Amino acid sequence: MALTIADIQAPIAAEMNRFEQTFKDLMKSDVMLLDQITNYIVRRKGKQLRPMFVFLTAGVCGTINESTYRGAALIELLHTASLVHDDVVDDSNYRRGFFSINALWKNKIAVLVGDYLLSRGLLLSIENGDVDLLGIGSQAVRDLSEGELLQLEKARRLDINEDVYYEIIRQKTASLIAACCAMGARSVNASAEMIEIARLFGEKVGIAFQIKDDLFDYGTAEVGKPLGIDIKEKKMTLPLIYALNKAARSDKRRVINIIKNHSDEPKQVNEVIAFVKNSGGIEYATTAMQQYVQQAKDLLYKLPTSTYRNSLEGLIQYTIERSK
Repeated sequence: MALTIADIQAPIAAEMNRFEQTFKDLMKSDVMLLDQITNYIVRRKGKQLRPMFVFLTAGVCGTINESTYRGAALIELLHTASLVHDDVVDDSNYRRGFFSINALWKNKIAVLVGDYLLSRGLLLSIENGDVDLLGIGSQAVRDLSEGELLQLEKARRLDINEDVYYEIIRQKTASLIAACCAMGARSVNASAEMIEIARLFGEKVGIAFQIKDDLFDYGTAEVGKPLGIDIKEKKMTLPLIYALNKAARSDKRRVINIIKNHSDEPKQVNEVIAFVKNSGGIEYATTAMQQYVQQAKDLLYKLPTSTYRNSLEGLIQYTIERSK
């Protein structure tokens, strides 16, 4: 039976409750408009998987302490800032089923709120002398930005191969989960070797997580994002890359033409979805995801046995079995 979020959180339930209050306090501001917006963000927070990765990895590698709380807060601030900015970049009006910040308060305010959250995270680390944690977080932000720009650059020409695809998702998605795990290990003064194992573990989980997200585009879950959203946004995902590589030249040209010039037409998008499914793209991507999951587990098993490690293993399964 699949573990629920409550099951996975069990070893760190008290820490997550305390963290929730700590994070709310960090978001407060004397500027009324900013306080109103940060309250809106806090009330609509997601499952907080990233702080969970920080606390669970810290628990595996040592004893959770004040530095761990600050590391989790830093990650959540950086992550939230990136989401606010992403919605502006993508001109998206919704986030987790609610109106996005830019939809309610317009782009200018959303960009400034993202900047505020980013600076709040940086100051938290500087004020407490968490130079190592700040280094891990800053590297993740750099990777996120480079990954987004690389994807934008490649989307214009639709010339993404598997190597480029993996580099994009390593930077865009996996870098943040890798940073969570490295930060958790670093916060408890784990050895350099253990921190690197934790970082690599997070990276493998992050890649599996993104491939799962790609699969949602083809209706592989009962709920989730709308069908074909990646195709409409001209994003080259693993199932599509595989299908195009296998296709005859005429089919490849036809599908690329649809994505370039007709991706706003539902009938044409459905044609691309059918093409990918018939080419074995779904099975190929699912196998790749399972390989990354196994690599993540192999790394995890190098860390000490504990309830925290059991929960991390449960968290891996949760990320690939989720329905949205």
